[in-house]
Amino acid sequence: MKNRSVSFWLFVTPTLIALGLVVFLPFIYGFVFSFTDWNGLKATEFLGFANYVEVFKDTEFLNSIWFTIKFAVASIILVNVIGLGLALLVTQKMKSSNVLRTVFFMPNLIGGLILGFIWQFIFISAFDAVGSALGMEALRGWLSTTETGFWGLVILNVWQYAGYIMIIYIAYLESVPQELLEAAEIDGANAFKRFWNVKFPLVAPAFTISLFLTLSNAFKLYDQNLALTNGGPFNSTQMVAMEIYNTAFSEFDMAYAQSKAVIFFILVAAVALTQVYYNKKREVDL
Repeated sequence: MKNRSVSFWLFVTPTLIALGLVVFLPFIYGFVFSFTDWNGLKATEFLGFANYVEVFKDTEFLNSIWFTIKFAVASIILVNVIGLGLALLVTQKMKSSNVLRTVFFMPNLIGGLILGFIWQFIFISAFDAVGSALGMEALRGWLSTTETGFWGLVILNVWQYAGYIMIIYIAYLESVPQELLEAAEIDGANAFKRFWNVKFPLVAPAFTISLFLTLSNAFKLYDQNLALTNGGPFNSTQMVAMEIYNTAFSEFDMAYAQSKAVIFFILVAAVALTQVYYNKKREVDL
């Protein structure tokens, strides 16, 4: 750090100041206010851990955490499996490889609210029309139940982020030495064995990065949840971010919402750091 040039600090300092003012300072203030009766304007009484005690009695908040965990598990698995599959597809020697990369990545460029409304139209209108035409009741009334709302959110999230995760896997797949693949092929290894025994261990760092990104994104999802189901029916598809937002800005209970946010932060940080730790160890073992 002592050998850093003056120009380095001139470029970094404004970013550090902005990060401190926008992220770290509000976080500290929010953590302090979570122990009070803060209403968004002022705090008149110190409540200690009263807000945190109430959080663990709040069934709606606990249900939203459970729903978010289920959503995160399904999304993480599908996004990474499909993202890796797309990466393997577009790294083949095909003339349309670059076009396919662009097509698969494009959904990630669309805003979450717009995506939510697009898929809401697809699930409600398009699915209903197809279901009526084919006589398939399973396609009718989508987003009207907790189960279909859950899978609707999963489908939307996978469609949006699989192409983004694909780019990460492409970067690592293309860095795999061709000499190793050729040697494995000469030794008689088929395509699956070359992938499992050569490519898979070498792209292990990509799994660490991709799992971290998909995990953090799945837990903090809000705009797609708002546009697609708005937490319905009866808040059964309400994820944690939406539940905290509603507590703060619909019920105007800022301190209580902040205590939920602190618990949410600890939960996500613990899961994300644990995942990174074990994946890093796995990289070394491989």
